[in-house]
Amino acid sequence: MESTGKNTRRERNRRTPVQPPKKEHKISLMKVGISFLIVIALVLGSVSVVTVIKNREIHLSNLYDKSNAVFGIEKVQFNANRAATFSENLCVPDGTEDDSSLNLTSGAAGSFDLASGEVDYAQNIFNKMYPASITKVMTALVTLKNCSLDETVTVGEECQDIESGSSVCMIEPGDQLTVEQLLYGLLLNSGNDAAMSLAVYVGGTVDNFVNMMNEEAASLGATGTHFANPHGLHDENHYTTAYDIYLMFQEALKYDAFQEIIGSSEYYSIFIRDNDKYGIMWQSTNYYHIGEATPPQDVEVIGGKTGTTDEAGSCLCLLAKDKYGDSHVSIILNAGDKETLYAEMNKLLSKINN
Repeated sequence: MESTGKNTRRERNRRTPVQPPKKEHKISLMKVGISFLIVIALVLGSVSVVTVIKNREIHLSNLYDKSNAVFGIEKVQFNANRAATFSENLCVPDGTEDDSSLNLTSGAAGSFDLASGEVDYAQNIFNKMYPASITKVMTALVTLKNCSLDETVTVGEECQDIESGSSVCMIEPGDQLTVEQLLYGLLLNSGNDAAMSLAVYVGGTVDNFVNMMNEEAASLGATGTHFANPHGLHDENHYTTAYDIYLMFQEALKYDAFQEIIGSSEYYSIFIRDNDKYGIMWQSTNYYHIGEATPPQDVEVIGGKTGTTDEAGSCLCLLAKDKYGDSHVSIILNAGDKETLYAEMNKLLSKINN
């Protein structure tokens, strides 16, 4: 019996649980605490990222790659709730783009309210048309995106590689002008020689610059446009639509220099010719700016770009303000003559106050 009792006590002693060391218990608590801090840090980090994304514009590393179906745009605006759509800040027709209420005889016409995003009027705005010198809006846009206004350009022989008798601002090979001066010659006086000079300066060659124009048009969604030159002299492969002109024009309006130039009635340019100062006055081709046309009551014409060739007819793209101060882009293409152009533009401008 005594032997049995001893074995029982030994077995009982072997089954008694051993308490874990206090040090291991402290380590477990530390692990729990560290895990909690990590979770808090992740939550705070996520909030910070969302805040940054909500309030900042994120530029893609490949700014424009038309071969990339996802990132083939210049930039994307993000916020915490959604990505901005391509057309969010654009005037988009509702499908009724064949309004004939104004009885216009011009080939195409459109008016776009930049404040509300509404289309005031649309007549054949997606039809293929020749733009003539309204082309120079895109020439100016590509230049402004790639150059500073104070850069000096030495004019080359390219300034004379244009159709004889076409619109020029009278610059010559060897002249030295700033980019800003050439833009005045381009937009105000509609100089084809200025267009060629800027094309070579910005693009290296005219062909390369034209490629840049077409890439810019594609990035803006101007899918009905193809450029063949930087000035707008007629070419069967040089065409656009009234709606595409609106897309290009409203993008160019983002540059203060563009607005200032198209809003001028004249500009006196002093540049270097034959190692001496040479001055020349350039006057706007816009009849509203030189007193040859008067806009409707309560409409203020800010500025614009004209264009004329035999094939394109008389063309005009304008920035104007209604009686409330809201901005509108109005476009007439392929009018029969200048008189018809400004008469029908006044009809279109009257529409913006309705």
